[in-house]
Amino acid sequence: MDDRRKVYTRHGGVTLPKDLGDGLAAYVRSAPFADQPYRVSAKFRCGGKERLIDIYLPQVAKGRDAIKDLIELMRIAQKRYGELYDCTPGT
Repeated sequence: MDDRRKVYTRHGGVTLPKDLGDGLAAYVRSAPFADQPYRVSAKFRCGGKERLIDIYLPQVAKGRDAIKDLIELMRIAQKRYGELYDCTPGT
């Protein structure tokens, strides 16, 4: 997570809400990330184990709040992870 934090912070990354664990969302325009600049990463606990999810998008619909959408996508991804692996995110 530390390497992601450095990159995302340089690009004005937004810290995720605490319930999503340790993470950030950012728009990273520079190479080698230019093909999928919308990024969100989170390290979280699920079933007593640390997990990491990264989501990268090439674009978002015009007029959307990309950072807000990335945070909500992370929320959905963690919930689905918990369902698939029979654990509760945040525990």
